[in-house]
Amino acid sequence: MSGTAWREWLLTDTPHSRMQARAAALYQGWLAFRSNTLAMFGLGILVFLLAVAAFAPVIAPHDPYYQDLANRLQPLGTEGHSLGTDSLGRDILSRLIYGSRITLYIVALVALIAPVAGLIVGTVAGYVGGWVDMVLMRITDIFLAFPRLVLALAFVAALGAGIENAVLAISLTAWPPYARIARAETLTIRNSDYISAVRLQGAGPLRIITKHIWPLCISSLIVRVTLDMAGIILAAAGLGFLGLGAQPPSPEWGAMISEGRRFILDHWWVATMPGLAIFTVSLAFNLLGDGLRDVLDPKSEK
Repeated sequence: MSGTAWREWLLTDTPHSRMQARAAALYQGWLAFRSNTLAMFGLGILVFLLAVAAFAPVIAPHDPYYQDLANRLQPLGTEGHSLGTDSLGRDILSRLIYGSRITLYIVALVALIAPVAGLIVGTVAGYVGGWVDMVLMRITDIFLAFPRLVLALAFVAALGAGIENAVLAISLTAWPPYARIARAETLTIRNSDYISAVRLQGAGPLRIITKHIWPLCISSLIVRVTLDMAGIILAAAGLGFLGLGAQPPSPEWGAMISEGRRFILDHWWVATMPGLAIFTVSLAFNLLGDGLRDVLDPKSEK
């Protein structure tokens, strides 16, 4: 099938199968997303970050852990160290490249844990109702009453420093908004006609929730997760800055800023470069989230 035929098949107003209808919806969503220049810019940054993380051993000019005290605190543009060196003579560019792996690791784990937990809590509360809804939502309110970073600090202090404990702490503080979104979506659709029809066909609560309610909540959660990634990255960097996240000599961006704050006046690049990396990735996720919201939000104007 030629490219033109594929395009006509995807853009048809009369799909002949469920697969064609789904493929057409995905393609039209991609066309709408592609028309958003800023969203495509954010996607490009994240694709570049993925490539950098995947090929870090090939791209990095130096070993990120190698210390060369004779070349400590070298400025930008130094031969062999385009972004300079830190207080132990380690190449900052190489540490930024390897640090992208840690950032993606944190983002991926939190994105797998927090939305799933929030989806389960929110849909169960919204569908069952009654005292179950009241108990689950009051627990959610307790978590929402504390600032995320403060609550994450409390969890890390209890669990101990380390990147895995930091991920768990961030996940424990990130799920309540997803639970609220899932509950709101469930309340709007649990009494709809098609849910009543499915119930009359003999479907139990578990099947209704997993097969009919969850798919309708996914789009809202995807948008919220993407927009929350910037906050998650900043929370992880904040824990690293305080020495409660990834531990030295790990090239985590927040820990790099913490190490460089002692030299911020005379050797500003040590803290500025990882700070710019955090800013760029956070901006990319925000731009991507805005673009996805325009495409996936059924209430937005097309």
